[in-house]
Amino acid sequence: MTNTRLDELAMNLREVNARVDAACAAANRPRTDVHILAVTKTFPASDLDLLAQLDCTDVGESRDQEARAKKDEVAAPLRWHMIGQVQRKKAKHVAAWADVVESVDRSELAVALNLGAQAAGKRLDVLIQISLDPSGTPNRGGVDRGEVAALAELIMGSGHLNLTGVMAVAPLEANPQAAFELLAQAHGDLLRVAPAALTVSAGMSGDLEAAIAYGATQVRIGGALLGNRPPLK
Repeated sequence: MTNTRLDELAMNLREVNARVDAACAAANRPRTDVHILAVTKTFPASDLDLLAQLDCTDVGESRDQEARAKKDEVAAPLRWHMIGQVQRKKAKHVAAWADVVESVDRSELAVALNLGAQAAGKRLDVLIQISLDPSGTPNRGGVDRGEVAALAELIMGSGHLNLTGVMAVAPLEANPQAAFELLAQAHGDLLRVAPAALTVSAGMSGDLEAAIAYGATQVRIGGALLGNRPPLK
C-alpha cells in the first residue's frame, strides 16, 4: 500500500513539476525561481514522510492542533509552513511548531507571533498576506494593499520575526491574472521598504500558471499533488 501511494505521489509530483517547468518557460523565468509547497492539511502524517522521500520537504498546514500532532509523528526533517488564518490566542502555539507563518495580516498577530517566537527561543520567518478581494466582497484573509508598508515596518522592528515576503489567494470566481498582477504591484511597493522580502507565495493547483506569470516564487499545491482531500474530522 505504501509503495502504491509513493508511486502515486511521485507521478503527481512529476506532473506538477512539468506544469511549473512550462509556466516558467512561458514567463521566460528560470525554473529555479519557483518552489513547490505541498499543502498537506487533512492528509496523514505518512504522506509527509513519503513526500520527503521525493525531496518535497516544504509542507503547508492550516490548523494548529493538526500540525502539532503531525510534527510529533513525522520522522523526516521538514520545513513547516502555517498557511491558514491564525487566531491571536493560538499564536504562541503556532510560533513553536512553524518554521514559516504565511498569513500575517494584522499588527496584533505580528506582535503575538513575535512573543511566541521569543518564548520558543527562535526567529520565525513570516509573510504578509495581502488581500486581493475587491472592496465590499467576502474576504479570504489578508491586509489591504495600502496597509502593507506599515505592517512591514512593525514586523521588521520586532526582535524575533524575519519578513521574507508576501502571500495571497486569488479571489473566487475572478480572473486570477488580474489578481496576481495586483499582487505583483503590491510586492514591488513592499520591496522599497523591505528589500529582503523576496518570496511571493501565490498560485494553487488551479491557477499556478497565472501566478508564475506574475512573479510567484512559491506555489502552494494540494489536490494536484496529493489527490482528493480527505473529509474533515
